[in-house]
Amino acid sequence: MHDMTAIAAELAELRLDAPTPDAMMDCMRVLETFNQCALGVIRFAGVTPWERHPDDEFLYVLEGAVELTVLADGQRRCEALAAGCAGVVPAGAWHRQSAPGGVALIYVTSREGTEHSDAETP
Repeated sequence: MHDMTAIAAELAELRLDAPTPDAMMDCMRVLETFNQCALGVIRFAGVTPWERHPDDEFLYVLEGAVELTVLADGQRRCEALAAGCAGVVPAGAWHRQSAPGGVALIYVTSREGTEHSDAETP
């Protein structure tokens, strides 16, 4: 069992304006792996690069707020998620997150096959 709130409180906040590999390790923690998935906690502020996974991704906001942008079926969908809210990103959909004020969230995502893009729109 994991106390997700306590784990999130221990993480350094990654500032996405200048992320480094060492900073990435300080801001996230993989807690468990099961099936093809990883369960983890991350804390960051700023805008993430675009990414997509071969399977659905589950996100749950512990602290703060995040705007989740998903590109799927030729449309752009933006959802605001505050603490206590959850969202699912469909398999294969490009998505990114914006948290100017910072966020701590739980994620369940594929362990392999994630693609990233720094393009304005992938």
